[in-house]
Amino acid sequence: MAKKPLTSTKLFVLDTNVLIHDPSSLFRFEEHDIFLPMVTLEELDNNKKGLTEVARSARQASRNLEGIVGTDLIDLELGCPLNVNGNRHLTGRLFLQTKEITVELPGLAGSKADNQILGVVFDLQKSQPDRQVILVSKDINIRIKARAIGMHAEDYFNDKVLEDTDLLYSGIQELPADFWETHSKEMESWQEAGRMFYRIHGPLCKTFLVNEFVYYEFEKPFHAIVRSIEGNSAVLEIVKDHLQPKHNVWGINARNREQNFALNLLMDPEIDFVSLLGQAGTGKTLLTLASALTQVLDSKIYSEIIMTRVTVSVGEDIGFLPGTEEEKMGPWMGALDDNLDVLNKSDEAAGEWGRAATQDLIRSRIKVKSLNFMRGRTFLNKFLIIDEAQNLTPKQMKTLITRAGPGTKVVCLGNIAQIDTPYLTEGSSGLTYVVDRFKGWGHNGHITLLRGERSRLADFAAEAL
Repeated sequence: MAKKPLTSTKLFVLDTNVLIHDPSSLFRFEEHDIFLPMVTLEELDNNKKGLTEVARSARQASRNLEGIVGTDLIDLELGCPLNVNGNRHLTGRLFLQTKEITVELPGLAGSKADNQILGVVFDLQKSQPDRQVILVSKDINIRIKARAIGMHAEDYFNDKVLEDTDLLYSGIQELPADFWETHSKEMESWQEAGRMFYRIHGPLCKTFLVNEFVYYEFEKPFHAIVRSIEGNSAVLEIVKDHLQPKHNVWGINARNREQNFALNLLMDPEIDFVSLLGQAGTGKTLLTLASALTQVLDSKIYSEIIMTRVTVSVGEDIGFLPGTEEEKMGPWMGALDDNLDVLNKSDEAAGEWGRAATQDLIRSRIKVKSLNFMRGRTFLNKFLIIDEAQNLTPKQMKTLITRAGPGTKVVCLGNIAQIDTPYLTEGSSGLTYVVDRFKGWGHNGHITLLRGERSRLADFAAEAL
């Protein structure tokens, strides 16, 4: 007998971690149907108490579920339409587990929540053989178990920005050797407020993005930033050379091309959002703090520096910490102290008393804040630094960046190869998300720093270990 072809719509069984990771995931499956096991609802209920991000997401997912299921007594066997709350384009339905399933799975203990979900998937595959039933979970182990017993399992991909992080926008483009031959026809150049501009025409202009850096490293090196693009022409501005000692920022000079580009972005008052990616030791925090101090204490563009970071431990948690919010964040802010030591030592002429006075002044202008208390705040004329941003989800990233009021600059620092948060990957990290979504916006800048500048020991360790 010929096997019946599978129906075009799929049935997705959702694990609890998908709903907690993205409460709006219920509205992300287009024409396909969703099935929620009873154990998923139980786990959602167990996670709803408290003020953590997990609890907030669990409550939001429950509200979304109530919006779909509604208050009328309807036949849940037939499913509830998902086209509610402005999601009119959806044609799928939501099904809830309405009967007890007693499926004995080989080699798995039945009472564990993960195994109950697998039992539901197994039962659905048997009862609906003409349909593809897929388990969706952020948990790697349940996906491995599912595949081991012949079930189809996937990660939740909707918020995944890129499959391959090598394709992530780097903020820099190298110009080919024949660039001037193909692009110097009808070229214009002019000076404005001490800056040099070029208008060029040619096929490469279409590939540029606003505020992307371009460089030409042949007979006459040329480093510029793209200021505007119109069809086949682009306006380039020569970057300030922070490699030169006279163009230092708070006593700090760029040590390589990428650091120079990063300082140009950090010192540009027209750029409201900067993201710096790079491995440990590439200078992300040092460059950011140097430019923040210059703009807060010298040019007074911003009133103070606010620094925050995601408090994910690498080892065991150290328990409750005494003191104020600032003091509790102290152990997480070792990176800030290390960099301030470097910045304070850069002024040799000041002497010990002068340095101590400077340190007190700097300390009074830097506030260390916890992410937990960011909701509902608005920062005016502040220089906001978000460190370890790779550990943020896209939703948390949105919460933070929308705190920025008029005159505030936000700088995100991180290394997407060092994610400590469960369920986040390089492709779905909030940092990857924001770099991809903001590229090409006129007030955004991004640089991927490549070279470690700590010491020969650190460089060798990074390569060899």
